[in-house]
Amino acid sequence: MDGQDAWVAEQQKLETPPRPDPVVNHITFTDITEALAAGLRDFRAESKFGLVFGLLYAVGGMLVFLTASALRMPYFTYPLATGFVLIGPLVAIGLYEVSRMRELGQTVTWGGIFRAIRQQAGKEIGWMCFVVLFFTTMWIYQVRLLLALLLRNETMTSMAEFLTVVMTTPQGLLFLGVGHIIGAVLSIILFSLTVVSFPILLDRNIDFITAMITSVRAVATNPVPMLIWAVIIVATLVVSVLPMFLGLIVTLPILGHTTWHLYRRLIAPELPEAEQAQPQA
Repeated sequence: MDGQDAWVAEQQKLETPPRPDPVVNHITFTDITEALAAGLRDFRAESKFGLVFGLLYAVGGMLVFLTASALRMPYFTYPLATGFVLIGPLVAIGLYEVSRMRELGQTVTWGGIFRAIRQQAGKEIGWMCFVVLFFTTMWIYQVRLLLALLLRNETMTSMAEFLTVVMTTPQGLLFLGVGHIIGAVLSIILFSLTVVSFPILLDRNIDFITAMITSVRAVATNPVPMLIWAVIIVATLVVSVLPMFLGLIVTLPILGHTTWHLYRRLIAPELPEAEQAQPQA
């Protein structure tokens, strides 16, 4: 009986039509400004949630900075701070859920937010978190490699000495140039893989590979608008990090809510299953 049940289940699985790929829309700069306006509305309406997530992110950045300083490793302070920014999509998951719940007309509660995240944590979002952490690790290791190759003979026991070396010596300028080029490449790849992935995994029952492919398709379909959005994110985060990460308390939630609304404009709504199952004419 067990064998027959397994055979029936396998046949049903084979007969089930494949789920169509998410449809990517074309967007313009107007969509970005409207998504930003919607993100600001979400932040104002549910500011207590956004401020908590922003505060957690800011405190994490401060701890990274203070740890590097306490260990007398000033040369790691800047790379770690910039690498820390890469994990922003992980923190923003809660912000996406806040926007999703508001969109559905649900009352936003901490229990509802964490319940939704917990339901996905052991599934596909868990794999996306691994992707983000993998890129962050790659960033840290390439910094260590460049330090060993280019600045191994330099004495840098304070932030002032580190800045003097990287700004006034040929090896330091090369370190900055190569490091920023590699960092830009990693950031562009990570942005392309994640800008849609996390929101769509909260919104739909799809695998993380399909989510990443959809995210890359969204960027490839809208290269100019998405480049503008990436520049806005980078510029905002740079300004927010400068005052000891305190700016992130406000800017992170706004960027997170905006990303959710931009996802809604990038990806067409999912068709009901009955319509998906209908054969194409």
